[in-house]
Amino acid sequence: MCGIALILSDGEVQLGNPSLEELQSSLLRRGPDRLGLARVLLSSDGEVVVKTEVREKEKEEGCSVELCLIGAELQLRGVNTICQPLISPSGNILIFNGEIFGGIEVPPEKNDAESLLHELELCCWGNENKGNSVPDVLSSIRGPWALIYWQIRSRTVWYGRDAFGRRSLLVREPTSEDNRFIISSVAPPSSNNSSDGTSMTHSWQEIPCGIYSICVKEGTSIKEAVMDEKISKHEWRDPALVDLINWERKHSGPDSILTATDVPLSSSSQKVLHVLRESVMRRTIVDTLIQQNGNKDEGEAPIAILFSGGLDSMILAALLDQCLSTRYWIDLLNVSFDGESAPDRISAKSGLRELQHISPNRRWRLVEIDASLSDLKCETDHVMSLIHPSKTYMDLNIGTALWLAAGGDGYVDGETRYKYRSKSRVLLIGSGADEQCAGYGRYRTKFRSGGWPALEEEMRLDMQRIWKRNMGRDDRCVSDCGKEARFPFLDEDVIRSLLELPLWEIANLEAPAGMGDKKILRQVANLLGLHEAALLPKRAIQFGTRIARESNKKVFGSNRAANQASAGSVDIQLNAQ
Repeated sequence: MCGIALILSDGEVQLGNPSLEELQSSLLRRGPDRLGLARVLLSSDGEVVVKTEVREKEKEEGCSVELCLIGAELQLRGVNTICQPLISPSGNILIFNGEIFGGIEVPPEKNDAESLLHELELCCWGNENKGNSVPDVLSSIRGPWALIYWQIRSRTVWYGRDAFGRRSLLVREPTSEDNRFIISSVAPPSSNNSSDGTSMTHSWQEIPCGIYSICVKEGTSIKEAVMDEKISKHEWRDPALVDLINWERKHSGPDSILTATDVPLSSSSQKVLHVLRESVMRRTIVDTLIQQNGNKDEGEAPIAILFSGGLDSMILAALLDQCLSTRYWIDLLNVSFDGESAPDRISAKSGLRELQHISPNRRWRLVEIDASLSDLKCETDHVMSLIHPSKTYMDLNIGTALWLAAGGDGYVDGETRYKYRSKSRVLLIGSGADEQCAGYGRYRTKFRSGGWPALEEEMRLDMQRIWKRNMGRDDRCVSDCGKEARFPFLDEDVIRSLLELPLWEIANLEAPAGMGDKKILRQVANLLGLHEAALLPKRAIQFGTRIARESNKKVFGSNRAANQASAGSVDIQLNAQ
């Protein structure tokens, strides 16, 4: 995992906001292992020069276009250390933020970015008909990714993110004051404010999922090169991936009342359990990571879980236990804004006991991360910059809880209570379970008003906008702590397997909460021996941690006033923070 950025300019020295140093500083929080930079200088006569040092203040002689590519590395794979950007012998340059779990072979000793650059080197360009194209290669990747790639022969910048937006990628287009075109994993805090200190709410935008290219020609202004009609968006080339994006299933409504209400432990739940276990397995292979870091402490926990003790996190914990050697601890990261009284703290302690019962030989560590909004003024300002361009109080509350969890700084109860900071660099999160298995309360409203077709359509809408509503924000908040978020429920095989099931096997919203919602996952939990967790109702992180209640009192005066104002969808007021 890493932070990536591109600054595309006309070669003039730019003193705009953000500065190169500010961009590097924000990316370095995401990739603390190494920071690299490559500059591509295009002269007016077509010459291309690549440099790896920061330029001086004056303009480069004869430079008409400059590409500055930045990579900050959090290396989780490969035996040898690497520093991005990666530059091939032919002059192609790649900065890659992601994990390749299939589609492209990654040898055990290699890093994902190295293997991907090798495949991209073989791509055709221009009017060539031999070999795969860049979109062919990128469409084949299974796993989360965002990238920027300079293809020297075609003078083309390629960029994009995976079909579900599991890795953040933002764009800032040229303005009358600053003609630079900037792509980045994260927006530096200073770049979200104008010179008079007011918020620039439209300065950065989420790049929609997809593959894009810009042809960079000598003598063409940057503004002209990046106009909407000049940026090409390429179709996904893998039909199986397109099917997942369209998110269509063959059967929505049940054939009978009996079919809809019968809840046996079926072959369907066995199938879902299998693909979920495989998804967790491919995301938690630690041998090369541990070997590289030489970090084999007795108390080591290479993988942690964002842990509420709810259904989704309990399933992930039980599956991680099956996939990870018993010599490792598993850190369960739990955030509370109401001490021992928060619902998520109560369910986390109950969940820990159930996990200890089904796997007594595992060393579990519940990390209790306590916080109060009144003590988090600077931290709240920082999280506001991370969630940008998301901008509601709900985004801020969720982002703050995720950021604190990823930091892993809390206490552990044992024979004595002691301070502890999790060193896990991989964090499993249950994102995508509610959207695919009808976990949200509003799904019941849709089901009551429009039946199975309305429920199916609402779930499809949520899956097709998850990149904009959730994934970019969540990736930025977790990665800022030098951790990588991994989302087993959003694995391509898991999505496909759930779509192959009739909707009435996924959920039965005629049954009470805690039974019919996420029915298939409740069956999976029972198969894992998690009988108490299988009965737990859905509780969103902002409510389970009690951060929403504290935020409502601070901003609106009371929960009642917040509810009347529909606080969750209200945009953040800077003077209220």
